[in-house]
Amino acid sequence: MKKAIFILPILLLMSCYSADRNCKDFKTGKFKFDYEINGVKKTTVFERNDSIEIETFEGKTDTSTIRWVNDCEYVLQKKHPKNKAEEKAIDMKILTTSKNSYTFEFGMVGVSSKQKGTVVKISD
Repeated sequence: MKKAIFILPILLLMSCYSADRNCKDFKTGKFKFDYEINGVKKTTVFERNDSIEIETFEGKTDTSTIRWVNDCEYVLQKKHPKNKAEEKAIDMKILTTSKNSYTFEFGMVGVSSKQKGTVVKISD
């Protein structure tokens, strides 16, 4: 019982912690996202304004519309989907921010499984 008395204040302090998020700094600009697929490093570069995101991956360019849910969360929808999978919207949520990057989670709208990544801002 005595241990619980000491642990309780620590748990209360930890529950009050929230990461700093300056999401407005990342609503527009040019960004880079590096990730790995089957051991091969891939890079996507994209430029975003308030309502459109233009992505370039392996020499191909694609455009998506953006619907902001709040300052830290938005939904991407391909403008010209090429198949059924591309027709599905993607929910993007910024979890933490730093000076020139942010960590986010993303996944298909309505699906509980999410993935995480980090994006670096290249320019305004």
